[in-house]
Amino acid sequence: MIRVLLADDQAMIRQAFSALLQLQPDIVVVAQAADGAAAVALAAEHQPDVVLMDVQMPSADGTDDGIAATGRILAANPQVRVIILTTFGRPGYLRRAMESGAVGFMVKDAPADQLIEGIRRVHRGLRVVDPALAAASLSIGSSPLTEREAQVLVAASQGGSTAAIAAAVFLSEGTVRNHLSAAMGKLGAASRAEAVRLATENGWLA
Repeated sequence: MIRVLLADDQAMIRQAFSALLQLQPDIVVVAQAADGAAAVALAAEHQPDVVLMDVQMPSADGTDDGIAATGRILAANPQVRVIILTTFGRPGYLRRAMESGAVGFMVKDAPADQLIEGIRRVHRGLRVVDPALAAASLSIGSSPLTEREAQVLVAASQGGSTAAIAAAVFLSEGTVRNHLSAAMGKLGAASRAEAVRLATENGWLA
């Protein structure tokens, strides 16, 4: 039997996936998690073979989204095979997912038989990646941002004033404004929020 852990913040989606998978003769759902922290804890407790991990889940400190949780699960047990699931097919998520150690990346609206076959494939040691996302990810290229610009955008993603961002990254407010302006120019963004969104979607922010 392939032991599966489901992690998704939407109960209806978790229950639908569980009902679907439980119909399979070779798959059993051993646990369900509503956020990244719970997924990490339940993976340690139940030792699943495969984890279906939602890419975006709420967390108290921003460190337990699906991709961060994947890294923590695999650090504790490298034998686990993780498939990242997402509603939005963003190439940047694919890049971050692969960097975290996930071996699969699928969109939630894929046909049910593809999801089931994906679980079986990763359990056999193979990779499963949505081909359209793979092509889009390769076409994006490397980040145009400097390390400092990316660091400032990460801090900006938490909200707060320029002063708060400056304190978080140990830079002066003027330097922070310069980095934000440079990043926005490189990304063609009209605001810092748009710059954060574009950089995140392209996988250029850690």
